[in-house]
Amino acid sequence: MMAAIRAAHLGQEVALIERNSQLGKKLLLSGKGRCNITNTCDLNSFIDRFSGNGQFLRDAFAEFFNTDLIKFFEDRGLKLKIERQLRVFPLSDKSGSILEILEEELRKNKVNIIYQSRAKNIIVRNGETKGILLAGGETISADRIILATGGISYAFTGSSGDGIKIAGESGHRVTPLRQGLVPLETKQKYPAALRGLTLKNIRLRFSDAKKEIVSPVGELLFTPFGISGPLVLSLSGQIVDWLSQKKSVHVDIDLKPGLSAEQLDARLLREISLNSKKSIKNFLASLLPKKLIELSLEILKIAPDKKANQITQSQRRNIISLLKAFRLDIARALPIEEAMVTKGGVSLKDINPRTMESRVIKGLYFAGEMMDVDADTGGFNLQAAFSTGYLAGESAALN
Repeated sequence: MMAAIRAAHLGQEVALIERNSQLGKKLLLSGKGRCNITNTCDLNSFIDRFSGNGQFLRDAFAEFFNTDLIKFFEDRGLKLKIERQLRVFPLSDKSGSILEILEEELRKNKVNIIYQSRAKNIIVRNGETKGILLAGGETISADRIILATGGISYAFTGSSGDGIKIAGESGHRVTPLRQGLVPLETKQKYPAALRGLTLKNIRLRFSDAKKEIVSPVGELLFTPFGISGPLVLSLSGQIVDWLSQKKSVHVDIDLKPGLSAEQLDARLLREISLNSKKSIKNFLASLLPKKLIELSLEILKIAPDKKANQITQSQRRNIISLLKAFRLDIARALPIEEAMVTKGGVSLKDINPRTMESRVIKGLYFAGEMMDVDADTGGFNLQAAFSTGYLAGESAALN
């Protein structure tokens, strides 16, 4: 949509081929229906949130970055707000508010939207684009084409990898597709007993026995099958890569990252002396949520009604170990269809970062998630989509 708006704004006749009967089906789902459009952190911090290929986006961000995107929507009457971790949302908390602005801009710039039309291939002669072949057999002439069909996650929205397939068949290299920002399933079944429980101010340490990844302090969510939440999603792409190499992966949850084992031991001893007659179940209430207390005591084989002053030194050490490293073994990541973003896609080696034009076919441009760029949660992926779309539209219009 942004690519079409920018190209049309620069005076081009633009057709937008939309597979669905409506625009923005995937956009409407983003940010849990609230649409986290961007993040207000600085450029270097922004690029650092991408999983390795963020430098490719410098030219796109130089052309159209977070302040430009915010101004784009605010100039058109949409009020925005900045929430924790510098995430930007519409004040309405509705992704439909974002879509309405984009649709209005498409109308104002007289973009011809062709609904319920699926692109099958591009028509190329002598290394230059000449048009699009639709699945129904019709052709549309075009001397410049922008492919912006997304990855393959949430395929029910129409994002099933058509553009990536077209790019591959037309001679572009494609980095293997895999899950990004995806919940993880654990071998242990007891997360099901904790489902819905959110742990705040915790730290994760993933390990494959040789390497480890340590998260910042943040949140984790227990699901019926394992773990999710911001920290898990942010690191899941790397875990997917480990699992694909048949590595055994586990995660240790540090439930008290602000305290060392020695500090925890001193605190427990102090609390025991002050509350010696309390049951261990009640004694731990100041340290853990109720659901986690019951499970922890079951794992440690400590009777919940045992008095605090009856806890042995060995049991106290085991409690501390659990608080600092609650271990879960990772069985697998959920399928790519359930991932928030797709890792992999059209190789950046085949795309000019200054224009988003293909290095293989003249007049062909790329934008968004179908390229091999992906980022953390927090508005980074959507900004990349808007920025690359804007640059692709501008380059296609002016070249």
